[in-house]
Amino acid sequence: MVTRRTFLAAGAGAAAVAAVAAKPRDAGGPYPAYFAALNIALRAQHIDHPVLLVDLDRLDRNIARLKKSVGVAPAKGYRIVVKSLPSPGLIDYVAKAAGTNLFMAFHRPFLNALAALRPDADILLGKPMPVDAARQFYAENQGGFRPETQLQWLIDSHARLLQYQRLARELGVKMRINCEIDVGLHRGGFASHEEMAKALATIAADPRFLEFSGFMGYDAHLMGLPGFLAEREFPRVRERYQGYIDLLKANHPAMAARPLCFNGAGSPTFQRYEGDAMLNEISAGTCLMKPSHYDLASLAEYEPAAYIAAPVLKRLAHTRLPALEWSAPLLEGWDPNMAQTYFIYSGNWLAEPEAPPGMRPNFAYVSSNQQGLNASPAVPIEVDDFVFLRPLQSEAVLLQFGDLVALRGDKIVERWPVLQAGR
Repeated sequence: MVTRRTFLAAGAGAAAVAAVAAKPRDAGGPYPAYFAALNIALRAQHIDHPVLLVDLDRLDRNIARLKKSVGVAPAKGYRIVVKSLPSPGLIDYVAKAAGTNLFMAFHRPFLNALAALRPDADILLGKPMPVDAARQFYAENQGGFRPETQLQWLIDSHARLLQYQRLARELGVKMRINCEIDVGLHRGGFASHEEMAKALATIAADPRFLEFSGFMGYDAHLMGLPGFLAEREFPRVRERYQGYIDLLKANHPAMAARPLCFNGAGSPTFQRYEGDAMLNEISAGTCLMKPSHYDLASLAEYEPAAYIAAPVLKRLAHTRLPALEWSAPLLEGWDPNMAQTYFIYSGNWLAEPEAPPGMRPNFAYVSSNQQGLNASPAVPIEVDDFVFLRPLQSEAVLLQFGDLVALRGDKIVERWPVLQAGR
């Protein structure tokens, strides 16, 4: 018979086993060979501040994978998402390797910069812009870029279309109009055939100042759905998009017969459209850098190609918390990964430590000036070595470090300035 004492003893034993199982294990170690070579290269170049590294070998392989996907018959155009690769040098590199002059811009200063840097570009706006942004673009546009044939303004409602129509008449320019459709993301865009029919009729009635250029439907919501829901939702995305194409053909056959841009997808979803004739182009950018938020099954073959490298400023034994110095033995006794504290140059980025292994932020030293990181005794790096962090995203992160540092193997081969986010 189980006695109360036996029962309590068994419970205590189970609790002890659970505590042992929950106790953190030593996750530290030296650099993997890849990062050891990068550390040597950066130290040899006397890098003295955090930099954003772009691995060109990995980038080349990612571009090749993307080209193979969009080349599946019927082949599609590839439009580079500028916000994900916000550097003229990086954009040029990808455009040349991918064989494309199609771009998607999300920021009015980037739009003006891209038009000046690449007068041959075909540019589609990735989000609807305030009409004053369009006004400012025309005020600043100079050189050989011809917006009447090379630029598509994204319009998400009939009301915004009327704003742009008034501006086109005021400036005496012809605007190409691409209509954003809501394919299920529910982040705006045309959501009814009735509203779209009004917009198409307005465009058709004003050929001097407006020209219909196509549709754009972004399906990013598929990325966040569980697999079974995404599989059920994707046919609905296609059905919604195709419905607007059918509406266009039924109401404006002459307009539908012209060469048009049917753009969609994004880094998480473009491979779903392989062999699909509905879209004639896809947009992507982040998959080429593959930050950690894009560790998705659909991008399993893609390699991380961007890392932050931050110099170590200080290496301290133990984890000594302000006003709680007595707690160091308790913390380290429970978690061996708190046996050392490193402070790096700057920090608090949208990024996570990648190398050496086992490093993690210290909750008491979250700082954009000197980020504190804890590590086990198995981490051997010293002051002036580098901690490598992997960005969570590519957009804003790539703009935070000045020139991007491009490497081929373990050699620095290029330094690319980034686009200026504002004026």
